Amino acid sequence: MQTNLTREAAWAHLLTWTETKSLLRHARAVELVMRAAALRYGPGSEVVEAWGICGMLHDADYEKWPDEHPNLIVAWLRERDEEPIAYAISAHYTQWGVAYVDQLEKALLACDELTGFVMACCLMRPDGITTIPVKSVTKKFKDKKFAAGVDRFEVREGARLLEVELGEHIQFVIDSLRPHGEELGLLGTSGA
Repeated sequence: MQTNLTREAAWAHLLTWTETKSLLRHARAVELVMRAAALRYGPGSEVVEAWGICGMLHDADYEKWPDEHPNLIVAWLRERDEEPIAYAISAHYTQWGVAYVDQLEKALLACDELTGFVMACCLMRPDGITTIPVKSVTKKFKDKKFAAGVDRFEVREGARLLEVELGEHIQFVIDSLRPHGEELGLLGTSGA
């Protein structure tokens, strides 16, 4: 799967629709995790760019048009003949009833909410992502009051569709984010 979009063009478009720093940080984080997911769960290096752009743009229309999300970004992508990315974004929430056919949409579902959740866990630790163990994330995952906006069903369903154990997938997300801890503001309160 190739994409005609460049990362630069996708990011420029994201900036026209999204201004909130937290949403931009989420877009960047999911982009990074999806780039790693292309190598782990996808066919390999030939799709890294497309998978990264998919992660970056998955919530592009959410800030300005939350009631129409994800229809506007899906339409924008389809106008540019980016059907696989558009389809995956149209499926990144199970309640929308879109079938999960390819690894791309399964990976986006599995990585989106969990990436945000792992980041929230890191923000609570003095050393942030530097040393966070899976056990810490799993413990917070059981606490429904912590990061209450994260739909636990979506996280579990994504891991199930990818046929990966949840703890293993949590470790994958941590490992994907860790090299980018400074950029994402995940080094913790101690400034490690």
